Amino acid sequence: MNVNYSIYSEYIRSEFFIMSSIIKLRGKGVSRIINSKVMLSPLAGVTDKIFRKLVRKWAPESLLFTEMINATSLKHGYGTQKIKQLELEKGPIGVQIFDNRPFAVSEAAKLAEDSGAFLIDINMGCPVKKISRKGGGSALINDRLLAIELVKRVSNAVKVPVTVKTRLGWENKEENIEEFLLSLQDAGAEMITLHGRTRKEGFSGKADWEMIGKIKELLEIPVIANGDIKNPKDAFNCFKKTNADGLMIGRGILGSPWKIGEIDYAVKEIKGFKEPNIEEKLLLIIEHLDELIKEKGSHGLLIARKHISWTCKNFPGATSLRNKLVRAIDANEVKELINKAIKTLNYEKKILT
Repeated sequence: MNVNYSIYSEYIRSEFFIMSSIIKLRGKGVSRIINSKVMLSPLAGVTDKIFRKLVRKWAPESLLFTEMINATSLKHGYGTQKIKQLELEKGPIGVQIFDNRPFAVSEAAKLAEDSGAFLIDINMGCPVKKISRKGGGSALINDRLLAIELVKRVSNAVKVPVTVKTRLGWENKEENIEEFLLSLQDAGAEMITLHGRTRKEGFSGKADWEMIGKIKELLEIPVIANGDIKNPKDAFNCFKKTNADGLMIGRGILGSPWKIGEIDYAVKEIKGFKEPNIEEKLLLIIEHLDELIKEKGSHGLLIARKHISWTCKNFPGATSLRNKLVRAIDANEVKELINKAIKTLNYEKKILT
């Protein structure tokens, strides 16, 4: 399906959008240039190297991220597969680390840099209780001295740029988050991604783009807006309200690895983006499954099921097919079901034409 970008022209050409098309980060010895304003958020259990490879098909210049990595676990040898051979991947790949131990985080950052990380991001926004209860993720909003120390330690440990992803507050938006972010900037953070909700809100309600815009005016470093961006129209509305330097897409990518590219094309006003049709989406499931089986063995099918449930929707017979696919006992059954569905769809298309 070809996407019509003319409806977004008024956004693209308006004054708020007349800004540099690239983001420059100095680093401490290794500078970085990000050539796309549209980035992929780190997503636990989703943004592994296989999924990133799919995203990269449509988004060659976008900054993509690994799943977030526990620094202490990495130190003990767990999670090394998440950063293995990053330098062999096409395009920029950032590594996001979470923990509350400065020495462990700085050491993990160095390991990630040595593996080819484009930059190091420190997670200070994850609302999941099992993370925050241990002092990581969004808990760092409440332990600001530690958060500042983490940024300082990591900035001194690596040459690539160090960035932070966080939220608008813990319980509410009256916690002087602005002062906190200014402190992170002074500590060495070179870019901050802001999810437009507090930790308490989780993913409920609407992302507060207006507040992100107010914070953007205070900071000298690039600010990336995150939250409720699912398509090009959302992207331009977010740019208009935040004047952000870029956008980070999270849940909007689930089942739609082409979405980063679709939004990037629109932002760059490049015509000709083609969203995969139904048959192409179904074949993408097979491609993804094959890669997972190759990498993970039979466990790959278990991982594939959630991706199948996200992708197999919004077409005639999708619900019935999805229910069968997630119950398939092996990869061959998945492929047989999909190939049969494609034949049925093509047959029905011929009848209609």
